[in-house]
Amino acid sequence: MASLSLKHIYKVYPNGVKAVSDFCMEIADKEFIVFVGPSGCGKSTMLRMIAGLEDISAGELSIGDTVVNDVEPKDRDVAMVFQNYALYPHMSVYENIAFGLRVRKMSNAEIHERVLQASEILGIKDYLDRKPKEMSGGQRQRVSLGRAIVRDPKVMLLDEPLSNLDAKLRTQMRAEILKLHAKLNTTFIYVTHDQVEAMTMGTRIVVMKNGFVQQIDTPKNLYLYPGNKFVAGFIGTPQMSFFEGTMTKNGDKVDIAFKYSEAKISVPYEQLIKVRPKYLDGKTEVYIGIRSEDITLDPDAVAASPYKIKVVISHIEELGDESLIYGDINMQGDGYVESSTRVIIKAGFQHEYLAGQVYEAAINIDRMHFFDKETEETIVPRLPEVNDVDCEVKNGKMHFLGTSLPLPPALVSCPEGKGNMLLPSNALRFDGELKAKVVSCEQILGKYLVSLELGGRRLFAVTDEPKEVGAAKIGIDCKRITLSVGEAKFEPMEELVRFEGTFEKKKEKVDTEVRGKIKKKDAINFYLGIQGQHFPAPEFIAKKVFATLAPREVFSSPFYYDFTPYDVTIGKEGVPGTVESIADYGDEKFAKVRVGDKVVCIRTDSPVSGQVCLAPDFDKAGVVEAKRGIKLI
Repeated sequence: MASLSLKHIYKVYPNGVKAVSDFCMEIADKEFIVFVGPSGCGKSTMLRMIAGLEDISAGELSIGDTVVNDVEPKDRDVAMVFQNYALYPHMSVYENIAFGLRVRKMSNAEIHERVLQASEILGIKDYLDRKPKEMSGGQRQRVSLGRAIVRDPKVMLLDEPLSNLDAKLRTQMRAEILKLHAKLNTTFIYVTHDQVEAMTMGTRIVVMKNGFVQQIDTPKNLYLYPGNKFVAGFIGTPQMSFFEGTMTKNGDKVDIAFKYSEAKISVPYEQLIKVRPKYLDGKTEVYIGIRSEDITLDPDAVAASPYKIKVVISHIEELGDESLIYGDINMQGDGYVESSTRVIIKAGFQHEYLAGQVYEAAINIDRMHFFDKETEETIVPRLPEVNDVDCEVKNGKMHFLGTSLPLPPALVSCPEGKGNMLLPSNALRFDGELKAKVVSCEQILGKYLVSLELGGRRLFAVTDEPKEVGAAKIGIDCKRITLSVGEAKFEPMEELVRFEGTFEKKKEKVDTEVRGKIKKKDAINFYLGIQGQHFPAPEFIAKKVFATLAPREVFSSPFYYDFTPYDVTIGKEGVPGTVESIADYGDEKFAKVRVGDKVVCIRTDSPVSGQVCLAPDFDKAGVVEAKRGIKLI
């Protein structure tokens, strides 16, 4: 049994096509993980890299405590079940299952014991003497599974194993595979393009598109909290209905207008408090998503709901105990064609609805979804990025939500007047002097979302540690806020220190002890080049670079070396730069240093000015191959 660690995995083909890009995931022992997505999204390629059937272009794959990038498939202790069964037609079921064990030269007694045990688990003990052609598709798939489980692998890999079966048999085999996972008590990674299989089988699901991971979460969370429009449309049957529209904040309400129609609803601002203010200006267009089960034509529900729109029905699909009603919120629209006004509604059989008629439909506003029109990312994240706060700058202080905070020197030039502060959720600290109240604390995606009350207003903080409900004292990390007053706007400090550089080699004479004497001998040493300076390359960086790139590319490729402002020191040697100013945030000071045509911010505890040298701590470096954007470390 084993866990898996996948860090910045890439698959790049010689023609430059990226089949998988920056795949990162930690898989716990005994999990049932499902990779799902449309054809060509990279899910099978990722599975084959785990199996060792495809080379990893970049990144690090570990099974248990062992890095297996260069380990042969047969030595990875994984077993793979393929889509096409891959059985030997001339061999009996017994011999098909036993074949891999015979190759490993196991004793006949142990082979016999394992085959009988596997056939018992899979319910094919009575078919061991048959040939594959004498068995049904489901039985052949069981044989394929049997051949995998007799190896007692640490990880089971299944590549669309049910796609060749009919619908009824797929349903049956899903249950069989889940039962098998429970019996074997090992890690399963399952690839499918069928979102129903993914939702019913996986403890966690990885949704992929065009080689990129779109979202990793439990089936329930993917359904309730899709991270982008693609995930929202891919998960759920029938597909979510999407509309274009705008949102306008009016006091404690938000007016939502559906484009290309007269449909409008007004919802409490509390429903959309996590949304960034730019989306509530009435001008910025967004996608509005509504699932078929979250809109209803039921007369009682419509009468009780204040959130209603009109729908003209085009046609109805009868499914027995329920119907799918296709309609349009544009009274001249065509509900037969997928458009930005078409809507799909699930309905029971209690009421009869007629095509061509106009009905009022009630919307469950708790289940509405909103996405950025350009990026298609959700604008109502589970972990909100920022709080929008009205403020006033006066007498060197920033007044907001019934409290005040002295402006740090870095912001003291802000003019007086009423303005706005964008306060990131990770800029709220629990070590200050502002009195607040923790209303709730919820663990989400490995972080803690803390809901705070300050001056009668709700704020969100994201922390690594849980916080107890009750009174709390908070502070603000001013280097992360955006402060706007009139025409003046102060942006947050840049927290990425990026140097453009190269990877180089030098032939040098080094002192070497030979028979008790020190002699000069030739040696090849590797260096990281930045702005004409050369730094000895740490061994872990050198290994990663050579493991990722072809030898001819190593010394010709450009690289980015990334740090935080805390990982670079100002000293007498290093990358040359010029201090342009000091950003003083009270408890922390940062030197703004020009390096080439860029300015980077470096934490400093002492006054600095003029020409300086920057010494990066390469043990904490992030390394990116710049040409293809491959993150190595």
